[in-house]
Amino acid sequence: MRAERQVYLDHSASTPVDPRVLETMMPYFSEVYGNPTSAHRYGRDAERAIEGARESVAALLNCQPAEIIFTGGGSESDNLAIRGAAWWARTYNAPTRLITSPVEHSAVSATMRQMSALMGFDSVVAPVDRYGLVDASAFRHACARGGAIASIIYANNELGSVNDLPALADIARAGDILFHTDAVQAGGQLTLDVKLLGVDMLSLSAHKFYGPKGVGILYLRNGVELAPSLTGGGHEHGRRAGTQNTPFIIGLARALELAYQENAERLAHFRRMRDRLIDAVLGRIPDAQLSGHPSRRLPSHASFILPGIDANALLMHLDMNGVAASSGSACMTGNPEPSEILLAAGYTAEEAKSGLRLSVGAHTTEADIDYAVDVIVNAVAKLSLLSREPLS
Repeated sequence: MRAERQVYLDHSASTPVDPRVLETMMPYFSEVYGNPTSAHRYGRDAERAIEGARESVAALLNCQPAEIIFTGGGSESDNLAIRGAAWWARTYNAPTRLITSPVEHSAVSATMRQMSALMGFDSVVAPVDRYGLVDASAFRHACARGGAIASIIYANNELGSVNDLPALADIARAGDILFHTDAVQAGGQLTLDVKLLGVDMLSLSAHKFYGPKGVGILYLRNGVELAPSLTGGGHEHGRRAGTQNTPFIIGLARALELAYQENAERLAHFRRMRDRLIDAVLGRIPDAQLSGHPSRRLPSHASFILPGIDANALLMHLDMNGVAASSGSACMTGNPEPSEILLAAGYTAEEAKSGLRLSVGAHTTEADIDYAVDVIVNAVAKLSLLSREPLS
């Protein structure tokens, strides 16, 4: 039986495509359908549209259009940055150490583990504090022996905590280490001015800011060299082979443009809904704890530790009652193992199994929040009661 109300509180996992974005994309499925690398008019029309999108994205990131590479999403952008920088360094006998934190998205952490295990790259992991933030002194120590690339997440996908990227980028630069950030969660909410952030590379994914899935970008600072992960044609200035996905690229650019045109209104709404959610959960559920930094966090993001509650069982109860949420990273939902990110932040294994992530969106209402909190409170009460019942 369908729940009386449907409330989507998993915008950190994915957002709906804005109707204005979809409208902008539609002609590029059926009218402007040429291959952008073709020399004829159909190809030139598609190429012109892509280059216009590139200019739009570059203006928002405060960089040159040639520094924008369109990819198949945030994970591919992360892979291209890390593999490309490391392979280039190895080819030219430069330092090859990989530096990261224990709270990265798996597109970064799994890539670095694979490169260490299968390709012999040395790697070092800088620890984080209780909020999942990288400490500058710990990062400086990790960078002391040099390296090819350091990759530190901008805003954490499970905890919502926002790292001080300019300070970390300065440390990496002092050690002559390329600095990359996975900014996927930050897109549409935090500044993406690459000059202000001080980064050499930055990854984004359109579906986090009301654009389509399957398209992303990698900002690559002029002068930084990468060995491409996908080889073939000379697409994207030889950085990423494969015919460009014209409609999705157009959609990404339009979604990013709207996100920053409407930024003040969106963020004010996000914060109002998020704070209502946090206050209600902490006020109504005994022992509930806010995870992540209390103020240096994404405007749309609320995350909790609910001691004694199995997060995956809780998610099932919420879904049955029309509330969509996540137990930490969307990529980890359903995994019975404790969250690696919560463990790295110092939570126990049992606490790390009780993490709940709720993320609001542009269309979330106060009524949605109130209904969702009622459902969460009731589900937690039921699960707490079940956990205390003796086995027969």
